[in-house]
Amino acid sequence: MPSLQTALPPELANNAIRLYRECLRRAKYIGSKKYNTEILVGMVRQQFRRHMHETDPEKIQKLKDDAARGLINHMLYESENLSGRKFSKTSS
Repeated sequence: MPSLQTALPPELANNAIRLYRECLRRAKYIGSKKYNTEILVGMVRQQFRRHMHETDPEKIQKLKDDAARGLINHMLYESENLSGRKFSKTSS
């Protein structure tokens, strides 16, 4: 299965610290709109800390893909809100 990280800029996708920082930025942004910043930032930090000693390259790649998927989903969501268009199809 191809990596989802190709949808992100390489300087972000290839660097776990930058990916972590971007996830924190998004959590703070979402939290400021929903008034739960501390909870969301805590969740991001908890997930990264839980896996910071991981050494298996395949597991690391999966974790980075999961983080990238979350960022991409949020970017799509924000784009839909700004443009008023739906980019994703929902099954009815």
